[in-house]
Amino acid sequence: MKKKRSLTSFAAAATAALAFMVPSLASAQASVPVQAAENGRLWFIELAGAPSVEGRADASVRGEHTAFRAAAAAAGLKYTERRSYSALFNGLSVSIEPKDRTKFARLPGVRAMHPIEAIQAPAPESAGGAAMDLAFALQMTGANTAQNTLGLSGRGVKVGIIDTGIDIDHPAFGGGGTPGSTPFPTARVVAGWDFVGDAYDSSGTTAASQVPVPDNNPDDCNGHGTHVAGIVGGNGGGIKGVAPQVKFGAYRVFGCTGTTSSDIILAALERAHADGMMVINQSLGAGRQWPQYPTAQASSRLVAKGVVMVASIGNNGPGGTSPDALFAAGAPGVGRNVIGVASFDNAQRAFTVNGTPFGYTPASGAPLPPTSGSLPMAKTGTPATADDGCAAPPAGSLAGRAVLIRRGTCAFHVKALNAQNAGAAAVVLYNNQAGALNATVAGSPPIVIPVVGVTAAQGATLDAAIAAGPTTLNWSADVVSFPFGTGGLISAFSSYGLAADLSFKPDIGAPGGSIFSSYPLELGGGATLSGTSMAAPHVAGAAALILQAAPRTPAHQMAAMMQNHAKPRPWSGNPGLGFLDFTFRQGAGLVDIPAVVKADALARISDIAVGESESWKLPRLVTVENNSRSWTRWTIENEPALASGPNAICTAAPCPAAYAPTGTFAAPATVTFSRTEVMTPPRGAAVFFATITPDAALPDRSLYGGYIKLTSDSGKVLRVPYAGLKGNYQSTQVLTPTPNGFPWLAELSGGFFNNRPAGGTFTMVGDDIPFFLIHLDHLSRRVLLEVRDEVTGRIVGKVSDDEYMTRNSTPEGFFQFTWDGVTFKGDPARPRDVREVPNGQYTVTVRVQKALGLAFVPEHWETWTSPVITVARP
Repeated sequence: MKKKRSLTSFAAAATAALAFMVPSLASAQASVPVQAAENGRLWFIELAGAPSVEGRADASVRGEHTAFRAAAAAAGLKYTERRSYSALFNGLSVSIEPKDRTKFARLPGVRAMHPIEAIQAPAPESAGGAAMDLAFALQMTGANTAQNTLGLSGRGVKVGIIDTGIDIDHPAFGGGGTPGSTPFPTARVVAGWDFVGDAYDSSGTTAASQVPVPDNNPDDCNGHGTHVAGIVGGNGGGIKGVAPQVKFGAYRVFGCTGTTSSDIILAALERAHADGMMVINQSLGAGRQWPQYPTAQASSRLVAKGVVMVASIGNNGPGGTSPDALFAAGAPGVGRNVIGVASFDNAQRAFTVNGTPFGYTPASGAPLPPTSGSLPMAKTGTPATADDGCAAPPAGSLAGRAVLIRRGTCAFHVKALNAQNAGAAAVVLYNNQAGALNATVAGSPPIVIPVVGVTAAQGATLDAAIAAGPTTLNWSADVVSFPFGTGGLISAFSSYGLAADLSFKPDIGAPGGSIFSSYPLELGGGATLSGTSMAAPHVAGAAALILQAAPRTPAHQMAAMMQNHAKPRPWSGNPGLGFLDFTFRQGAGLVDIPAVVKADALARISDIAVGESESWKLPRLVTVENNSRSWTRWTIENEPALASGPNAICTAAPCPAAYAPTGTFAAPATVTFSRTEVMTPPRGAAVFFATITPDAALPDRSLYGGYIKLTSDSGKVLRVPYAGLKGNYQSTQVLTPTPNGFPWLAELSGGFFNNRPAGGTFTMVGDDIPFFLIHLDHLSRRVLLEVRDEVTGRIVGKVSDDEYMTRNSTPEGFFQFTWDGVTFKGDPARPRDVREVPNGQYTVTVRVQKALGLAFVPEHWETWTSPVITVARP
């Protein structure tokens, strides 16, 4: 047996056998606040029929809406209808009382209910930077070559931006350069709509702020959308994006600050489709979702209608502000044929020490570093000092120095201010974990000296140099990438895939770490932001260039073209080891636009989702298409990447604040080919089969991946990325108890859910109904609640039957389910035998069908049965 090489340690518990049992509740918490539940008032209601984009008459779809409203009225249900949809999704969005959700779910014609997610409009990472930083990113993807050598500009392509709007006055979009000077629409921003208004914030503290006030001008007062649009195709005011002659549609779904909701995003998708957008960029998303989530469904349907759909995959990587583990990819990026985009760090400016360049990231809230000059270096601690720089050094003790300070314990502003007060001329902050350091030192008093961030490894090298003797930092205008910085490596914040159905996500990557682009004139005109939000528009712009070069390119083929020619990058955790980063984090690699445009060959499969290794190991067919006029010989080989996982499980306090994988492994899969060479005839094709088997030494439920690499005799390269799960996917524990001992039978009182482990009596009047609090540690195919009569022992019916459930966002989160004393039988969309149970004693069994589990296999389900519930109506 081949041994795996463990690169990071993993908890012993991760490899232990998991017993799907709920432990004693003796130490469990007795109550939790109602507000802690992760599902609440806002829901998509998906109706049974297809939407009109799939060929149905719009009147027929609208007829289902009318029938739903009539059924809800007949049942006496109160709700507020927010929006209705017929083109890309058949259904409505509603606001309801959480306790009434099951009543809505069992109405005739209701296929499913999906929670409406709140989505944050990101704030800028820094407000400095220079236009040249965008030029660095364009060089990384070859967009500069596509423009300057291949003559491409995106002319004739319309790109929809679903975001915070676009500053139509900005010169990057042909505006007049003065706020309020440009009427909408413009020569470049040719269509759009403001769905919300300036004051909107879906999570706002006032009722008024949560009410959209739409208008016809999608101007931007937040900045995010203007920044994204500048990357796609800005052209003016010192900004030149990937496709500088595209036309824009601007669909504003955020207010000036705060969050939006996913039902507004779905409405924007329908309008962008109606406006004839050819490419749509969504630098936003709802994390940890199935491809069946409404925004993902709608986006996939748009691809089927010929629209190239691009979406950020999420910022929930280990270095993100809300870190998460495997399977964190968000919707719509997880949608079928939607191009989900990961982020790589941009190339960096550098200083040199002892002749070695050190790429850095300027800190937000501090002046930009100069491009020349020298400073002697000093340090305030070592790589083992947890609170480095948190105590104020003596006044004047760091006079004129560039001071090295490690991240940790206190705020970056405190560290920078202490150094500044001691006379420092600059600060070099270094990370205490893998990845680039994107610091902010904004605060009062202000920081007036340059502050930059470097990696932990760079910091250790600088620390050793300073300890060895006098050391000088030399500022320069040089631009570097790996190995002299993090440029070209996966960004620390970029989320892990795969999707819940083990489909391959993310698809591809682009520069997203520290990107300078346009910003509203009122907010300075330009800013540096980081995120997969910044990576996605590079790919949207790339799609526009490719469509200009090859207008007949099918939308569903765009991903394969990009993935075939992308460049996989080294592992960001320790790139010097030479391992390729996870395919389920970087996708196919860094997009290469000229390679796609000039390609005369294509592998007719964009990626291979291997699935779980316990299932059938079917050979995968790969078709190699030759569009040249010559015979081409291709050599076929496996190019392995790293493996990771499984996700950690927390059952005892204290739980970490976020999920995390339990290990990283150099454990290459074995790939056997039906042939190791193929010859493709001119304008013809050849085929081969690949069978992929994971390393048997990997822990079960780990994700693994790599690339099938095809190299022609002339040096042309095609790659097909693959990823899968080792072992039995259905061995994943879903109903984990957490330190609270979930699931609970609970009663609601005074704004709290109170645990009732010994059972409870309920009148079924108002809020006096049983609640069930459930923690889901992984995404689930189905969550079914059934009622059993304790006297007869018979199952009397269902409480609810939900498909494609997300998981909780934290290791201690929970969802609430309710029972109003009514049960039904059959399909939720066509319920039968709907009846109110008589007074008596019952139990409710929660049954969870695991992701990709088969309904008829008992081992693919987990169950929990409640304590006795006494129904005692007055």
